[in-house]
Amino acid sequence: MRYRETKNPLRAADVSSSIASGVVGAVALTAFHEAVRSRMADPPRIDRIGERAIRMGMSALGAKPPAESRLYGWALAGDIVTNGLFYSLVGTGGGAWLRGALLGSIAGVGAALLPPVLGLGKIARRPTKTTNLLTFSYYLTGGLVAAAASRAISATRRAWED
Repeated sequence: MRYRETKNPLRAADVSSSIASGVVGAVALTAFHEAVRSRMADPPRIDRIGERAIRMGMSALGAKPPAESRLYGWALAGDIVTNGLFYSLVGTGGGAWLRGALLGSIAGVGAALLPPVLGLGKIARRPTKTTNLLTFSYYLTGGLVAAAASRAISATRRAWED
């Protein structure tokens, strides 16, 4: 039997490119949220959902949550890490734009509808169609930015390999 060279689907360069594009998408989502939050009277508060999740998770593990003054930073960092890992799926294989739109849409619907079901409270004091749509748009934007980053990273890497 002859040895056949096969492509390793988990090349380090591919994994690092996917993670990098995911982090770019997550940072875009967080920046978009922070920009809107600072300018809107009753914005979606994804940061508050993250703070509640950290408190609940750490309490469930028997650990003491961070002080209120540090919780916001933990929530932002946690959002970037978790969303970055989620959006890193955008850069796996072809079809980055479609995958970014689908993953962003799934995350957006989940972020708008699931927090109360999970015991994390509401995304806004008075959730409305506008706050739900805005929450959805945050995550869709993150997915599309991750797709753009994935495409740019792939093009740059191909140019260097040539």
